[in-house]
Amino acid sequence: MFGATVLVPILTGLNPGATLIASGVGTLLFHLITRGKVPAYLGSSFAFIAPLTLYVTKHHAPNQAVTGLISVSIVYLVFSALIAAIGFNRVKRLIPSVVVGPVVAIIGLSLAGTAVSTDASTHWDVAVVSLAAAIISAVAGPKQLRIIPILVGIVVGYGYAIVRGLVHFGNTSASPWVQFPSIHAPAFSWQVVLAMAPIALVTMVEDLGHMFVLNEIIDRDVTQDPGFSSILLGNGVATLVSALIGGPAETTYAENLGVLAMTRQFSSRIIQGAAVVAILLGLFGKFNAVIQSIPAAVVGGIGILLYGMIAAMGIRHMIEAKVDLTNTKNLIVVAVIFIIGIGAPSNGIAIATVVGLAIYWLLPDRTQIDAEDGGQAAHRG
Repeated sequence: MFGATVLVPILTGLNPGATLIASGVGTLLFHLITRGKVPAYLGSSFAFIAPLTLYVTKHHAPNQAVTGLISVSIVYLVFSALIAAIGFNRVKRLIPSVVVGPVVAIIGLSLAGTAVSTDASTHWDVAVVSLAAAIISAVAGPKQLRIIPILVGIVVGYGYAIVRGLVHFGNTSASPWVQFPSIHAPAFSWQVVLAMAPIALVTMVEDLGHMFVLNEIIDRDVTQDPGFSSILLGNGVATLVSALIGGPAETTYAENLGVLAMTRQFSSRIIQGAAVVAILLGLFGKFNAVIQSIPAAVVGGIGILLYGMIAAMGIRHMIEAKVDLTNTKNLIVVAVIFIIGIGAPSNGIAIATVVGLAIYWLLPDRTQIDAEDGGQAAHRG
């Protein structure tokens, strides 16, 4: 899970060491809340890369980003309480796949310009080597490498960049051996809250998908015991702690599912051990400096693959949910989400999520009305 976890702070300007510590602490808290019954690892969520990049890297407002992430954790906690109160199935119906799929897709597509124009274009040869290494690892590598293509791409691209003389180790020698994360005080901003909080609806559906896959792997239904409300509560608490120490939003990891399926080792103790390793690596100041020395071109090459895969996963979600795009209402929802999400200069993803949900729940389904009218006409005939 390491490659994906540290890629988010590299892309967004957050501190990699604090992110690793947040990942480890968040995973341990998640296991405490779920009573060790869910063998899941919590790492950096890709869904929040765009708003984090906007406020941390471009606007230099990390304290405002903390506020946004706290609002995300509050959404998790609210839905956890709702599920506990009224039931899992009723809450699940509030967030339809015709909204979730295109929102996931625009999370990836909205970052295309950053990957290509900002990062990869600095040294295209480095970007291509990084991208090629990740693709070859995912498609043609041995089983152990096929589950860590991002990490392989970063390592190979970084090694190539060193040979090209593009990596500078000055900060590494000056960094302390042990470095503790700083507590970040939130600075309230409605704009940041509106940019991040709605995306939590998408990541909750992502969590649900991961749990369904996990059920198949371990042959046990974790959405019933300890329950999806406990899973969301653990995720919300982990994100809250991560925000306060300068990390990103936390989410259950698909990479972890691949490891479980391959090793057939389902003990939560093993994952808790991995969390402790993540905390120790995060405290290692010189290791943190090495991560921060990764050139932008390496990040750009990996980003081309990663962001494209996020977009493709959104489309895949609609296909698997059998979303009917011959239905005019569904087509309108998808169309509006795509254009607003990609075209809006800021907060596009959040606005698109809210507008998509509003259209879905407020616009009448003409197909269903026509079918009812046809049935009534046949009855009269």
